[in-house]
Amino acid sequence: MYEGPVQDLIDELGRLPGVGPKSAQRIAFHLLAADPADIGRLQDALQKVKDGVVFCDVCGNVSAEATCRICRDPRRDLTLICVVEEPKDVLAVERTREFKGRYHVLGGALDPLSGVGPDQLRIRQLLTRIGTDVDEIIIATDPNTEGEATATYLVRMLRDFPGLTVTRLASGLPMGGDLEFADELTLGRALSGRRSM
Repeated sequence: MYEGPVQDLIDELGRLPGVGPKSAQRIAFHLLAADPADIGRLQDALQKVKDGVVFCDVCGNVSAEATCRICRDPRRDLTLICVVEEPKDVLAVERTREFKGRYHVLGGALDPLSGVGPDQLRIRQLLTRIGTDVDEIIIATDPNTEGEATATYLVRMLRDFPGLTVTRLASGLPMGGDLEFADELTLGRALSGRRSM
């Protein structure tokens, strides 16, 4: 629709997750009208992300150093590891303030149709981390087809470790939700994952 660099910018912005064609166009024209100092700060921030952010050697989370702040924290419970798909999932669990252990970021979920198998994920590193110190692995993959396949695969890989408890996050009804609006799969999960009170 537009010529040269403007259309190139709109196309690149449109490739970002959650940014549709209209949003990409609005952002592009906002950037065109922005002060050069604002553009410079944005460029610097993008460059710093590419140059300065690494993945933690221990858990795979994003970090500014070789070991992330969670893995360096001596107050964290070494016997408990929560396995998540992506670094953004670490933040989601941390916001609950309920989990005091450490994490392991897989870097995605099993998706054979997209060519993502066990070798493309950090499963081998997880198995290496499990020693005599780890008592429980909490599998916190997404409750979708890929996340369920990943959880099932991990359970098969982890069941041979003696003394290791493998758990899965409960899934079901959201707080404040109404039963009449729950779909059958969600309500079924809530029923099968019920707990005594």
